[in-house]
Order: sequence, then C-alpha cells, then structure tokens
Amino acid sequence: MALSCLSRIRVTWLRSYSYLHNPGKEPLQYITLGQVLEKSAREFEDRVAVISNHQKKELTYREALEQCDQFAAGLLNIGLKKGDRVGLWCPNILEWFIVKYACARAGLILVALNPHYQAPEMEYAIHKVGIKCLICTDKVKKMNYHDILNKLIPNLDKSAVGKINSTKLPSLKSIITVSDKTVRWAYNFQEIVENSDQSLIQSIRKNQNSISPDDAFSILFSSGTTGKPKAAIVSHFSHVNNTLLTGGRMELGIKSHRICMMVPFFHAFGVNITTGSSVCYGSTIVVPSITYSPSDNLTAIKEQKCTMIHGTPTMHLDLITEQRKRNENISAEIAVSGGSPISTHQFRTMLDVFKVKSVKSVYGLTETTAVVFASKPGDDEEKSTSTVGYVGDHMEAKVVDENGMVVPFGIPGELCIRGYANMIGYWDDMKKTEATIGRDNWLKTGDRAILSADGYAKIVGRNKDMIIRGGENIFPKEVEDILITHPDIAEVQVIGLPHERLGEEVCACVKMCSDKILKLEEIVTFCEGKMAYFKIPRQLRIVDSFPRTISGKIQKYLLVEKFAKTL
Repeated sequence: MALSCLSRIRVTWLRSYSYLHNPGKEPLQYITLGQVLEKSAREFEDRVAVISNHQKKELTYREALEQCDQFAAGLLNIGLKKGDRVGLWCPNILEWFIVKYACARAGLILVALNPHYQAPEMEYAIHKVGIKCLICTDKVKKMNYHDILNKLIPNLDKSAVGKINSTKLPSLKSIITVSDKTVRWAYNFQEIVENSDQSLIQSIRKNQNSISPDDAFSILFSSGTTGKPKAAIVSHFSHVNNTLLTGGRMELGIKSHRICMMVPFFHAFGVNITTGSSVCYGSTIVVPSITYSPSDNLTAIKEQKCTMIHGTPTMHLDLITEQRKRNENISAEIAVSGGSPISTHQFRTMLDVFKVKSVKSVYGLTETTAVVFASKPGDDEEKSTSTVGYVGDHMEAKVVDENGMVVPFGIPGELCIRGYANMIGYWDDMKKTEATIGRDNWLKTGDRAILSADGYAKIVGRNKDMIIRGGENIFPKEVEDILITHPDIAEVQVIGLPHERLGEEVCACVKMCSDKILKLEEIVTFCEGKMAYFKIPRQLRIVDSFPRTISGKIQKYLLVEKFAKTL
C-alpha cells in the first residue's frame, strides 16, 4: 500500500514539470515532396491544384505534375545537378508553385528568397548558400529585379545566357526570368519548359526513388541577433510530415477546401502550411494578387468561393476592415492565423465578420519547418486565443530556465523543441547550428513560453530584440547596421513600438553626431534600396543618451517603455 502511494506521488512529481511528448496516432511518412505531388496527381487528377486569380491561370493536379516535370527536366538540361541550389526571388505567381515542386522532383535545393530583398540582401543570400541558378521576374510595382541584378553584376549585359561570370558572386551561373520580355543574359521561363528533353522527363519520373526523404529540400533565411540572416536547411521528410500533420489539424482531410492564400509563397507559412498541406490533401490554393492586397484577397474569397483563409493576424484585421466596408457574401468556414499571437477580441470579430465556424492558431519557426503547436479540431475560444495550440504529433516540447533546467508547468522559460520537424542545421555555419541544436537534439527557440499539462502552450515573450511587424520577423541589428552608416548618426538602437494594426512598428532611436535635426523622411529615403521595405523605420526618436547596465549593455526594454508611453 505504501509502495503504491509512493509510486503515485512520484508520477505526480514527474508530470509537474514542463515536458510534453505527443507520440501521434498515425506513423510518419518516409517519402519526398515530389512523390507526394505524384500521389496527389493520381488521386485528384482533374481537381484544380492552384488558381492565380490575378494572372487568370490555373492548373489541375495532373497538369501541375506534368509542368513541374517539364520544368525540372529543363533545369537539368541547362546543367543543374542534384543538390544544386536554385534561388526563387519572385512574388506570388503561379510559377512559384511550379518551381517549388520542379526542384523537389529534380532533387534540387530550393532557396526561397523574399521578393522585397534589395541588392545587399541578395548579394549576401546568393553568396551564403552558393546559389547556382536564380529565378526572378522583371518588375513588380517599385521593385525592378533586373535593375538590382545589374547593380549586383556590373558586366551582366555582356554575359551570355547560362554563362554568368561574376567575381562577386562566383556560384551564380544562370538566371531565368519569368517575363514576356527577353534579355540576352537570361533564359525565359517558358523557354526552359519548351526546351525540356523528353528523355530527361522520363528519367525524372523513373528516378524519384534516388532522392532520399532525408535529403535537403529547402533553405529559408531566418534572421539572427548577429544581424546577418541564417540559412536554415530543411529535409523532404520534415516538409512532408509537417504539412501532412498540420493539414490534419486544419481539417483539410474532411472535405475538398479552397484556400485563400494571403501570405507570401516564400515564407514558411506559404511554402509549407499552405502549399504543402494543400497538395497533401488535394485542396485548391487560391492566389489573390501578385503582392499583398486586402481588397484583392476579399475579391478572390468571393469569386473563387474559398472555404479557408490563411493569414497573419494583421492580414486578418485588414480583411475584417475590407469586409465591413463591402459586406460581401462569402463562404469561408475556417480561418487559420499564424506569425504572431491572436487576441480574444480579434478571434471573436473574425467569427462575427467572416461568419466562419472556427479560427485556428498555429505556432512554429523556420528552424522547425513550420508548425510545432496548432489548434485541434473542436478547440474552444479559450484554447484558440490564449494558447498557440496543442503540441504537434511526434514532437517533444519542454520549457527551461536560464541554466537549462526544466521548470514546472505554468512557469515561463525558454521553449525547446525536439522531433522530426527540426531543421538539418544552418548552411555552412556549424557554430550557430550547435548553439541552436544541442547534442541531445533539443532546438532552442529563443521564445519564452508557458506549457500546461494538457498539452497546450502560451507564448509570453520572444528573443528580447526581435520585432514582429505584421507577421514579418525583424531583428534590429540588421537595420542598425545600415543606419549607423548615415553620416549624421553617432549611435542608433532599433526597437519595436506597439501598433494597433501591425502589432509592432519599427522605431529608430538615434543619437546625433551634431546639433543637426534629422527627420523621419530622411531616414526612410536613406534606407530605401538598402533593405526590404518592411524593415524600414516608420518611427524616429532623437535621444541624448541610451539607458545602460553597469557593464555598458543597452537596456532596450527601457527605451520601449519610455517611448510606448508617448504614442
């Protein structure tokens, strides 16, 4: 009797610590992304896989497989080999989908690049991972991709197609442009498709088993405190199973959904949660516009009869505003929100304005493929809004203190993740990889969280410096390294200030070299062309000094407290 009592006490004690393990009900699948597309093409042959509303184009699953294999063969035909890195620097166009799965079918590694990257960011990304082939469009609104490439490669106009020779970017050999225009130094996208060799197409179809699920499929850039983006490598195995399990949480298997994709393709949300999960379950992806547009999003939801909406909380807020103005008759049933926490008020508003049956939250990192916590079917309002969901299948989670010791349930600490979804590592950066993933395979997220014994998590903080602006992660040092080159700035600290729509806005706190008055407009102009638009400060504060610790470290949280009060 005494022994039984002691056992119960020990079990209770063990369960009181912040560790979760969800073994999952279904086994993990050991296949590649290319095999998933092929399987879906057989099962959902004539069902529409993707619709680009703004391009007025669409592909069925059968057509998608055919075009992906044609493009894959075309890539091999211009000299690309298994394991080569292909940079995709495009906004939301149907060709993005084709390139993604063409890379998967050819055994190439997809490097998803932010379409707003400027010349310095592109130079770093291409050089960092050794991009051999770059695929881009020509011009979208203020973004002139060809002009940026001419800045990066001064002799580009003299280069022969497929024979780019740049001392600054030695790995880059080919550029493919998705455009009606032709340039002498680039292949045209359609040209690659049309010049694909039939024997190569057959070879691709026969050799899918030569690509291992453990092979790297994608490289996504994730910013770090050093100010330079880290290149996270993710395998086919991680992508496939994360999309399969996340899609189950989103209830994609219950019916054939049509998903309005408000997020960009290049982001982990778009490349994995939306496109990946959709293909796994034979859903239809609807791409509303080439760049983000709340009006076009609502139009696409109405015209294409979308039953599911994917977006960040900021995007959903914009859609709420648009729907209140237009009051369209829409048929959405589920809204999925990720990128930053969603408030209880917004949750209720989405239910009321969109008339959806449920709102689901997802949480994850680039380094964990995408999702590690997600709402479960049937979760109530409290679970959907005060938590980021239930721990993912086949995943472990724990919360530790500053010494790496597991804390009791209900106590905040750093969230750590272990399981199939963790990245392979950072490209060519063993030091940062080892600092993120220990020898025990636990990945440090840098986020502060609270775990509960029922399997749910709350995110209560994050890396102390990171700013989340409308779902975009911004690390201040990236911005600070550019601003400090301004001739009139002596010292600068970048912080995030509360913003009603975006969650946070970028604010530059500047100490001047002289008595000269610096205006926000000058800061914006100075930053244009040097960084993506969403990183550019939209708030400016001039300071005489910065609050510091005894050891001289800047106390950014005091800056946030001080200037948040002045908003």
